[in-house]
Amino acid sequence: MPASNRALRVAVLADSDTRWKWGALTARRLAPEPDAVHLTGYLLRGRATPTARQLGEVGVTADRLTEVTCAQFLAELRAPERESRDPYDVVVLALVGGAVQAVLHGARALWPEPAARPVFVTGYVGVVYEKLADGLLLRHGADLVLANSRHDAGRFRAVYEGVGAEAGAVVESALPFLAPADGQSYEVVGDTAHRVVFAVQPSVPDTRADRAYLLRRAAEHARRHPGREVLIKLRSRPGEHTTHLEELPYQRLAEQLPGGLPSNCRLVYGNMGEVLDTTDLLVTVSSTAALESLHRGIPTAVLTDLGVRETLGNHHFLGSGCMASWTQLDAGLLPKADPDWLAAQGVGSPSGALPGPAGAHDPYAAARARLTELLGGGPLPPVAPYYTQDSAPGYLPGILARHHLGPDGHPLPGAARTAAGGSRLRRRLRAHLREAARGAYRHGVQRVAPVIRRLGEL
Repeated sequence: MPASNRALRVAVLADSDTRWKWGALTARRLAPEPDAVHLTGYLLRGRATPTARQLGEVGVTADRLTEVTCAQFLAELRAPERESRDPYDVVVLALVGGAVQAVLHGARALWPEPAARPVFVTGYVGVVYEKLADGLLLRHGADLVLANSRHDAGRFRAVYEGVGAEAGAVVESALPFLAPADGQSYEVVGDTAHRVVFAVQPSVPDTRADRAYLLRRAAEHARRHPGREVLIKLRSRPGEHTTHLEELPYQRLAEQLPGGLPSNCRLVYGNMGEVLDTTDLLVTVSSTAALESLHRGIPTAVLTDLGVRETLGNHHFLGSGCMASWTQLDAGLLPKADPDWLAAQGVGSPSGALPGPAGAHDPYAAARARLTELLGGGPLPPVAPYYTQDSAPGYLPGILARHHLGPDGHPLPGAARTAAGGSRLRRRLRAHLREAARGAYRHGVQRVAPVIRRLGEL
């Protein structure tokens, strides 16, 4: 571990609002003391770079927050050696798999021999229901690959062992936002629901008809139960992006809903934890919000209206006891979760508990112990991803090139130019151009692409 007279220095690189939340909270959970962390945040420049509003809604702060490219971030990792300041002890990569792989190969190029380098940590922000092998192998090479439950840890190790890759980096932990703050307990709802929250997702389902159907059923539920308040919990405003693309925002679908929304049904934003504080029934297709709701003991419905399908992600909840349709909810059903399923998923007490009284289970204890071992064991070996020029010569170069890295992990010429370069006018001009490009991209995704798709169906 770092010297006892200074805080753990952690850098978190994230590419969306939800991943920033996961990365920053994970960094604090990995530290022996949550307040003994010097947290520096980096936002990877791209289509989902969060806005100031999104960051404020997440509610997790850092000592410093900077927008960077992959090459600029790698230059930052090497900067302490040039500037005589303390290097990072830990780097949390809260990114999509391809970006994680790019940073890991960049780190291998920075430290090709055993060295006093940072410990690299990565994982998943929520339910892992698609691209399991692809996403995991792109994360291989990190010193710690965090699994959110016993169930996930077993799956992760099976994937790595199945291709002959080292699986020792997989460590069981939990979703960092599941544990209640300050160890308080939650009140379990009774036999009735007064506030129903429909937690929508940006990309599931992905068709206009299916999304309009779910919105209509939520509105109808409000009309059938005038004594209930039905909230449509939104992830982003039109024009913003989160972890996934949202081509058909519910805000625009609500404007087109025949009869509009009833008076006891409304669209809301805000921090999910704060919304759940007053929720009696959580309804979703497959959102990670379902795990947060179940952790609090709130009745949670995973919708079956559109089928139970891998593309929807609701198959992840098979055996949970939470599968239900809007018709059943209209009739008064409040699903009761299966305790064994919850335990396997690391949800609820005790597996999701905060460190507390003697005997209480701490889901991050194993990860902290591994981190302590890595930080105190002298020089760390070079990062060793499964994908190399030998194992994936037709796949890896393209992944690295998307982040302006060469096949050897070194930044391509000009890629590492710092954002601080040039005059103030030039920096402001570049910032305006980036924002204009993002605006054009978002307009294309949410306005142009759906029109072209409909024309193609004629």
